[in-house]
Amino acid sequence: MEETFETYGAAVNYINATPKFTTKNSREDTARFWEYLGSPSKNRKILHIAGTNGKGSVCAYLCAVLRKAGISCGMFTSPHLVSMRERFVINGEMVSEAEFLEAFLVVMGEVKRLASTYHPTFFELLFFMAMVLFEKHDVEYVVLETGLGGRLDATNVVEDKKLCILTSIGYDHMEYLGESLPQIAGEKAGILRPGVPVVYPQGQEDVDRVIEEYAKKIGAKTFPVGKAAIKEINIGHKTIDFSLHLHYYDYIGFTVSTSALYQVENAALAASAIARLEDERITVSSLRDGIREMVWEGRMEEILPSIYLDGAHNVDGIRAFLETVKRHSCTGRRILLYSTVRDKQYERTAALLAQAALFDEIWLVPMQGERALPLAKLTDTFGQYTGFDKKAYETLDMAFSELLTQKNDGDKVYIVGSLYLAGEVKALLRRFGND
Repeated sequence: MEETFETYGAAVNYINATPKFTTKNSREDTARFWEYLGSPSKNRKILHIAGTNGKGSVCAYLCAVLRKAGISCGMFTSPHLVSMRERFVINGEMVSEAEFLEAFLVVMGEVKRLASTYHPTFFELLFFMAMVLFEKHDVEYVVLETGLGGRLDATNVVEDKKLCILTSIGYDHMEYLGESLPQIAGEKAGILRPGVPVVYPQGQEDVDRVIEEYAKKIGAKTFPVGKAAIKEINIGHKTIDFSLHLHYYDYIGFTVSTSALYQVENAALAASAIARLEDERITVSSLRDGIREMVWEGRMEEILPSIYLDGAHNVDGIRAFLETVKRHSCTGRRILLYSTVRDKQYERTAALLAQAALFDEIWLVPMQGERALPLAKLTDTFGQYTGFDKKAYETLDMAFSELLTQKNDGDKVYIVGSLYLAGEVKALLRRFGND
């Protein structure tokens, strides 16, 4: 491996090419390299998050509250929307290109020393870089999102954790995680550790049982957040107020700065987790302010007036998305712009969207990249449904340009189907100069 890297762009190109020349490593190999690297950030206070939907939002809420309390934190999430640097956030700021390159060179230096006996996968490489960056900045807390699953995830080489959080469990990545919700929950619960508290949303009986049994077996204490803990949900135009019961208090009023109803559960989960840290620096005021001020891109984000971008990409995510759409008043047309990747349950999500009877028009467009579902497959999938006008576009540029010219006052536009689609839209907006 004689290649040298002098620029951020060269590092990004190498990382993007990584899946082409490395296979998935065993957890033992990943853990061995982690130790070889010096186990960076292992002495930080690790908050480890797994689940199907809401992981990124929960991470962002956690960091927003910690920052509000004056506590340093690093956050590692995926995927990114536009820039790979989005995956590494330190005290609310995305890392610089220079720091990204520096961390990349540290990890690749150790890879070179191993003389081809081990090479990190795409995700492992980014995870190791994140931990190197958090060590360098000497953050107190590390908020760590799993990539896929939990038990076998690269991030799970971390043994010492302060807290584990499981978000809602649903059907996604079944080829790796199992065909049933209990199987998937079992894989996600693999991040738990003896003596480390775990916070999770209660409400799916078979999933709850798996989490409780696994926690009991290893000696981890569970703190379920039931639906009864959340009351008095009041949905405004751009905010939602709700009350949450926390263990030291009665009900506390919170506000989330979004119209996405699903963010209430994510915020409640994050607030409940923060309360379990029992860190006296975190006051009710910093908890409320952090939750209110957090804005997470690509989650029912109003990118232009009455144009909403949402990264929902699986069945549960689409259901949650539709719940919010139902609550949006609309005096004109509702237009849906949709695309997805071929390895998702696109037939089931298409059925949910088409049969919701919420959209006057559904516009279909293929994304870029090998994983994209082709336009012909998109149009075939939606072709069996009636009750709305269908339009197909060869490129996102064409669809978005027409959208901007055809949209009338009173219309509402929703763009959904994939976080990769959300990223392409964000990149397009930057080119248009509207971001």
